[in-house]
Amino acid sequence: MQPFTVVTGPAAPLLRANIDTDVIIRIEHLTMLSRKELGRYAMEVLRYLPDGSEDPSFILNQPAFRGAPILLAGPNFGCGSSREHAVWALQGAGLRCVIAPSFGDIFYANCFQNGVLPIRLPLDVVQDLAAQCARGEALSVDLQACVITAPDGRLAPFLVDARRREMMLHGLDEIGLTLTDTARIRAWQAADRLSRPWAWPGAATVPTA
Repeated sequence: MQPFTVVTGPAAPLLRANIDTDVIIRIEHLTMLSRKELGRYAMEVLRYLPDGSEDPSFILNQPAFRGAPILLAGPNFGCGSSREHAVWALQGAGLRCVIAPSFGDIFYANCFQNGVLPIRLPLDVVQDLAAQCARGEALSVDLQACVITAPDGRLAPFLVDARRREMMLHGLDEIGLTLTDTARIRAWQAADRLSRPWAWPGAATVPTA
C-alpha cells in the first residue's frame, strides 16, 4: 500500500449528498474486472452519457480536474452496500483523499485499508474549500500534521484515529500493522508454549522465521 504523508493537487468539488457505492462502482463490474481495471468505471453513471461518451459537465471529466488526487464530497459519501471495490475504483481514477462531512461507515473503514484517506470536516468548511478550488486550485493535505492548507493559505485541521493514521503514514493495512509487533508476538508464543504446552500440540520449538 502506498504511504500517505502529504498530497497536494486539484480538489474536485462534488457536493451531491448520498453518493452510494453503487454509483461509485456498479455491481456488474465486481466480478468481471480486475482491481486495476476499475478506475475506468468509477462513477460511470455520472461520468458518461447514454451513448458511452464522456459527459463534459461532470467534474472529473473537466480538464482542471482530470486525475485530481482529492475529492470534495457531500454528506454520507460511500453509503450503501459494503463493497471494497468502491475504494479501488476511486483509487484507479487517481484519488488519494476524499473530504466530506460524513461517510458510510464501511466505506470509511475500507478507505484506510487501501490507502485512501477519508477526512470528515463540517459541511460549511467543505463548501468553502470547494468554492476556493472551483477552477482547479490546489489543496495540500498533510497527514503528518493533520491539517489541510487551502488555496488562500488558511489551515483546516482534521482528526484521524491514531492507529489508522499510523497505518496510512507507513502504507500498512491492519495485518501489516500487526506484523510490526512480530518480536512481541513470538515472545508471547514462546512463553505460552512453556506455560501451556497442552495448547501447542506438536510444537516442540519456537519458529525462528
